[in-house]
Amino acid sequence: MNIILDKIYSKNIMSAKLWIEDGSRNDPKDKKGIHQLLSSTMLRGCGPYNNKEIAEIVESCGANLNFDTYEDGLLISLKCVENDAYKLIPLIGWMITKPILQRDQFELEKDLTIKAIKRQKESTYQLAFDGWRKMVYGDGPYGHDPLGSIDDINKINKEHILPIASSLIHRKKTLVISGKFPINIDEYIENRIEFKGISKNIINKNKTFKNIRKIETLYKQRTNICTHSLNTKQVILLLGKATIRYDDKSDILLRLLSCYLGYGMSSLLFKVLREKYGVVYEAGVYHPIRENQTPFIMHASTSEEKGNMTLQLLKECWEEIINNEISPEELDLVKIKYRGQTAHSLQSISQRAEHKAHLLGIGLSKDHDKEILQRLESITSKEIKDAANRYLKNPLLSVCSNKEVIQEIVKGWKA
Repeated sequence: MNIILDKIYSKNIMSAKLWIEDGSRNDPKDKKGIHQLLSSTMLRGCGPYNNKEIAEIVESCGANLNFDTYEDGLLISLKCVENDAYKLIPLIGWMITKPILQRDQFELEKDLTIKAIKRQKESTYQLAFDGWRKMVYGDGPYGHDPLGSIDDINKINKEHILPIASSLIHRKKTLVISGKFPINIDEYIENRIEFKGISKNIINKNKTFKNIRKIETLYKQRTNICTHSLNTKQVILLLGKATIRYDDKSDILLRLLSCYLGYGMSSLLFKVLREKYGVVYEAGVYHPIRENQTPFIMHASTSEEKGNMTLQLLKECWEEIINNEISPEELDLVKIKYRGQTAHSLQSISQRAEHKAHLLGIGLSKDHDKEILQRLESITSKEIKDAANRYLKNPLLSVCSNKEVIQEIVKGWKA
């Protein structure tokens, strides 16, 4: 386990983030959501402490302890005052080395997860996104939400999570502690019995390559449009592609494009869809950090009478970035936006710790952000246009609305 200390003045507050490789992308095909069930159950008892005792320890310190599941990894988060570090840090070790996984707590988490999935399905945007994701990634590692599916959750029992829980101790792990913490906190962790047996990081390049090939193999474009019909007057449109890994040299070019398209009131989507034509309630770009094929999606919400026009405008904006170079003035503004966006996302100690743990956890260097910002100055409009041509041609569309609107949009899409 790599331990990274990020000392900054934070009024006696520290944030610890432990990133464990492989999250929901590593769910077995017929057990989607098993990592989510495991992580939530691990919060309910570990080492010598049961569910109530852990809650009492954390709450008596006024601290926060969470365990979240993402596509690329699992994340344990602890936020507390410096004086409570020695009392609370051992809980992180126990969660990995000695989770209790009581059956009644596991069954409770199954019920809570199913309810969360049902709530999620009430969102029209989520339905559209789930359709896009399934169309693009199929049954591949990125083809489902970390929460999983209700059918699969119902089939999972406690015995299924035991081998996965046992595997965590051997997975690559990165612990980042930011803020104000005890001077010898790293030595303390390395010598504690709670962390005994946690493997040192051994990066298996063959395993990484295998994971990449697995995702690429499962990415097969069978169609370029998917629809979800329901009784609503709202129209949700998602237009996008699966692109490249975050550590790819061209990733920053797509990041700049996402700023150009969707960041702020000077963005292309805002100017076209909101200011010029006034056709949408909301519009933006979804372009997260992913270890493998990162989604790049333009999304918009509109009314049924404006659905087709919104689609045509989205297509025009997409063609704009492929066919034309960004002007020098716009490029300067986009670079400023990117710097501002980066700074804004790292304002708190928790954000700093999570970002570092995430980047190091997916194999990047601790200086990755600095290297990108240094490279930013030399990036040209031609490089950005070339990247758009290489990675963004032939996007796929997902629509969520009523049957009548969907029929019209399908016609407009195929025209």
